[in-house]
Amino acid sequence: MGRLTAIVLGAAAGGGFPQWNCRCQVCRLAWAGDVRVRPRTQASLAVTADGENWVLVNASPDLPAQLRQSKALHPKAGTRGSPIKAVLLTGAEIDQVTGLLSLREREPFTVCATAATLMSLADNTMFGALAEAVVTRRAASPGEALALPGGLAAELFLVPGKVPLYLEGEAPETATETAANVGVEISAGGARIAYVPGAAQVTPAMLQRLGRADVIFFDGTLFRDDEMIVSGTGAKTGRRMGHMPISGPDGSLAALRAIPGRRIYVHINNTNPILIDGSPERGEVARNGWEVAEDGMEIVL
Repeated sequence: MGRLTAIVLGAAAGGGFPQWNCRCQVCRLAWAGDVRVRPRTQASLAVTADGENWVLVNASPDLPAQLRQSKALHPKAGTRGSPIKAVLLTGAEIDQVTGLLSLREREPFTVCATAATLMSLADNTMFGALAEAVVTRRAASPGEALALPGGLAAELFLVPGKVPLYLEGEAPETATETAANVGVEISAGGARIAYVPGAAQVTPAMLQRLGRADVIFFDGTLFRDDEMIVSGTGAKTGRRMGHMPISGPDGSLAALRAIPGRRIYVHINNTNPILIDGSPERGEVARNGWEVAEDGMEIVL
């Protein structure tokens, strides 16, 4: 048995960084090639305990490029094959599931998610391209212990949030605990990683769980709740989108101040100034003990 290892395949929120149609103040730096910023693809994580069998957490639209950039996930032997043995889904947002369609070449693996997320996939006939005889769908309830290939153990847990944008009704609930939005805890050999790419708030149960993790990857979508409104890139606050801000008295910096483990922001929106090395916002998160994820970042426990 090796050591619990995680590779950040992508660190950005939906649309990636820079976003293809955006010239906000942060994206302009990326388009100009400014060395203070580095492009990032849409959020996904790869985890292993033995170096041979890998589990993905979410499958972003950028997955093909992410796999090509990650040597550990290349096919190793034979004409066909892959070290990817399972995909855990934290929800059914477009940037969490569409990468599954790039894994449709009849390679066996398991998709593991809540029943609500699997139902969203089943309702879209396009995902029928993942042949049921080859790709196993496994429903998991929050709190259920999951044994995964290569000696990994996992557990989904409830996180306040909302249903995917394409399933929203007239007045969507944006901070309720439902099986439509979950976090993932993955462990092996006594080491634990928690991955929470979308959170509208932090509950006492989440604090307890995150407090026992060696590393947490947490929702860093927006630095300020009104960031997209002020930047002219959108009309919604972060909380309306189901994402708590980083800053402010009820932001994630304050809510998770007492968490002892290594803390890393992921799912970072293209408007977020923490993407800029040397920015005041990057300095603030660093002073509070947080890191900002980059594509290719590797964590070994």
